[in-house]
Amino acid sequence: MEFKQSLAQRIIIAFALMSALVAGAFAFGIVATVHLVEERLISSVLGGDLQRLLRMDSVSDWSHRPRPDQLFYFSGGRDEFEMPRDLRHLDPGFHEVFRDQLSYHAMVEVVDGRRYVLLQDQSDFEERERVLFAVVVVGFVLSLALATLLGWLLARRVMAPVIRLARQVRHRDQLLGLAPPLAPDYAADEVGQLAVAFDDTLGRLRDALTRERLFTSDVSHELRTPLMVLATSCELLIENPNLDTRSRSQVERIARATEEMRELVKTFLMLARAQRDEGAVASQATLREVADDLTGVWRDTIEQKGLALYYDGRVSASPVLYNATFLQSVMGNLLRNAAHYTDSGYIRLSLQSDGFSVEDSGVGIPEEQREAMFRPFVRGDERRGEGLGLGLSLVQRICDDQGWQVTLTTTLPHGCRFQVSLTRGRGAFLEGESGSTLSETD
Repeated sequence: MEFKQSLAQRIIIAFALMSALVAGAFAFGIVATVHLVEERLISSVLGGDLQRLLRMDSVSDWSHRPRPDQLFYFSGGRDEFEMPRDLRHLDPGFHEVFRDQLSYHAMVEVVDGRRYVLLQDQSDFEERERVLFAVVVVGFVLSLALATLLGWLLARRVMAPVIRLARQVRHRDQLLGLAPPLAPDYAADEVGQLAVAFDDTLGRLRDALTRERLFTSDVSHELRTPLMVLATSCELLIENPNLDTRSRSQVERIARATEEMRELVKTFLMLARAQRDEGAVASQATLREVADDLTGVWRDTIEQKGLALYYDGRVSASPVLYNATFLQSVMGNLLRNAAHYTDSGYIRLSLQSDGFSVEDSGVGIPEEQREAMFRPFVRGDERRGEGLGLGLSLVQRICDDQGWQVTLTTTLPHGCRFQVSLTRGRGAFLEGESGSTLSETD
């Protein structure tokens, strides 16, 4: 069962409910006791008074009168002792009678066929009863308020170490290798056990992140040498005057793929870094510059497939500078994905003041699969080529790292549209009038 309230709120509610239950039980007991006393004690006293009256005087010669707060009636009585009509239906025993907005306790007894009724004014008793009930209600409300206050104070005290532990765990420095352990700051209780569990889990997470960074760095570093050889060989082949047109086109294609691989290696190296200052050392470019470069790279490939590439770069003339490597990787992967899953129609790259969009007329992505498409090793239903489904995952990872946002929508009659917003980018820099770069705040 899931609760919408926080743990502190649940502690307060538990205290309030417990207080309401206990105070309610006491209040019910007090009320029940009052009614029991009213029925047993007063009926006993009133019954004794009635018996005393019957023993002291005879019915035929009545001379003794009841107490001032009592009224005595009997069947066949004269004057004020005559039985009123509203009392003739009462059964023998104890009753509460209301007459003329006044309340009475009544004791009824039948002797030799004659009915006797003794009434006693209970106005004073009712007044004391109302005061008692008011005290009970006030006590119930005060106990509930006190329990709520006590629950709030206890919840703050109980939840303080839990909240502090949550803040420490959420702090990004906990993923650094030199982060101090959490357990020594807490007592050997349940919170301390939770801190020990977090230390163990965070330790394994740090090891996994370290292995990932080392693996990515090592692989990226080792790939640089063969990629440099490929790039140099392509340059030498292109300079060969004896190379025919078809061979030259293939060599240029190899050179473009090599350059793309070098950019990917640089992207992986940046993502593998533990520090967050890549904006200070990475190459920077405006959105228009990156888009112009990538449209030149992808235009031949897209048009050779029989597709139309539309490029709308008129809107974006912003001087904001971005991490060129990351921006090229995001835009390039979206263009590659569009070209891969589009057989006919068009691909459109549109620039906006705060980002860009890539739209295609391809096979599209069903609504139930859109969220999963950004996960690693997830591909569309129409799987093509030998792709591993890592392109969109890399796009999402870069956007998360830079504070950008990528969304996926469908286009009519089919196809999809990727929108990338760069307004929150931590890797964005604003070019000043003097040519310097100023870091743009989030």
